[in-house]
Amino acid sequence: MIRRQDAWPLGALGFLLAVTAAWWALALWPLPEAAAPWLVRTRAVCFNTTDTGLPDASGWVLLIGEPLGMLAVLMAGWGRSVRESVRRLSASGAGLALIGAVLLSVTAGLGAAGVRVASAAAAPTPALPDVADVPETYPRLDRTWPASSGLVDQTGAPFGPARLGGRPALVTFAYAHCTTVCPLLVHAALEARAELRGDVDLAVVALTLDPWRDTPARLAEMARGWKFGEGDLVVGGDVASVEAALDAWGVPRERDASTGEISHPALTFLVEADGTVAYASGGAPAQIVALARRLRRPDGARASSPTAGS
Repeated sequence: MIRRQDAWPLGALGFLLAVTAAWWALALWPLPEAAAPWLVRTRAVCFNTTDTGLPDASGWVLLIGEPLGMLAVLMAGWGRSVRESVRRLSASGAGLALIGAVLLSVTAGLGAAGVRVASAAAAPTPALPDVADVPETYPRLDRTWPASSGLVDQTGAPFGPARLGGRPALVTFAYAHCTTVCPLLVHAALEARAELRGDVDLAVVALTLDPWRDTPARLAEMARGWKFGEGDLVVGGDVASVEAALDAWGVPRERDASTGEISHPALTFLVEADGTVAYASGGAPAQIVALARRLRRPDGARASSPTAGS
């Protein structure tokens, strides 16, 4: 039985262990499809969760440093009392059993964390095809911007082609929980846009494929996570509006209702300043760059020479 003088030191130590376990679970436990928006935002803000579902470097520093900091404070104030209480607890068989159970739980928790990290690290790294040779005969679509309604961007403003302010755009399709092709598509669009600066001023637009989880309240968080710049837009809305918009763009997709995961192709459209959907690309940066240089300026000429980027 725990003595009265040991209750506070051991209670504080147990509280620290419980908080640490909850802290690590918040960072590493895979979130279900129906996870509350506040929970998703909390994890993203606290740990800078990456596309693998794991914290980034600063998140790991916080994840490890916070418990160590609390332990340091505890030992600085109550170090002697904690050590004496643990010694007295270990003097009895029941106390030893309790200490053993705690150590076993800690070991199991660390093992589970290791498995989670290893499985994320071992996951195959997808890649977009590196397509740099774009023939002059590459087909133009010359479609009008697909009609849609009920969409909003990460600022809460209604979204439509006028929201681009007359800029040409890269329009791609992704969702926050995707850890395979979506991060690659978004990164490829941003990489291509960076290479084209000074030649073609492109906006990047990402329309969510997952309106069930990527609610309008989460769009700003997605824009930050994808490192979107000013003028880049993450677009969503209610389920019916987003699904209708995806159908209008002709985006093939299949959703697993049990997991929420969505199978979809790598697809990026290049849209001219007047809203004409000019080209469809598989998303490789080199291909996007080559096609973007073929977009027409407002005077009807191409953004650069016909052979640029081909």
